[in-house]
Amino acid sequence: MTRAGTTRRPVPAGDGRRRKGDARRRQLREATIAVISRGGVAAVTQRAVAAEARLTPSLVSYHFPTVDDLLSATLAGVNDSYVAALERCARAADPVAALAELVATSARGHAVDAEYELFLQAGRRPALRAEWARWTGALDALLAPVVPDARRRAGVGAAVDGLFLRCWCDPVPWGAADVEAVLRPLLTAG
Repeated sequence: MTRAGTTRRPVPAGDGRRRKGDARRRQLREATIAVISRGGVAAVTQRAVAAEARLTPSLVSYHFPTVDDLLSATLAGVNDSYVAALERCARAADPVAALAELVATSARGHAVDAEYELFLQAGRRPALRAEWARWTGALDALLAPVVPDARRRAGVGAAVDGLFLRCWCDPVPWGAADVEAVLRPLLTAG
């Protein structure tokens, strides 16, 4: 149903309108990341995102009726790339080394401050918690073959989250070898 209450006809997959809408939503998510990078989540309004994207506020509200909708979609987009990266780690010859590389290199991303702020908002905004659960589920799946005990695996997962944060905040850059040196003993501890 549309907002007016009429039934919307399905748009064929090859239709340019769908591609244009997807591109517009991606543009708005990228603008949201830029706004968060400059001013934090508190700076996100539909007007601020519209200005960043050089679009009208009504177009933002058309695609994302509330700020929580906008934040949820933005976090989902960020999470898509992290979950895909975890899946690549799982397929690597040495998943632990691949995970260490992911942790170390993610701290140097162009919008990592905004990404972390979005993840931390999951504690305050219920609309974002599903993405936090998706992340922890993907991390748990990566760790399960290495750490069979669910409680220990939860601890190692929490350590991985902490390592992401440490790599981001520490004024001395961490490399993959540094992360791996902390992570490996956690995986083999009894």
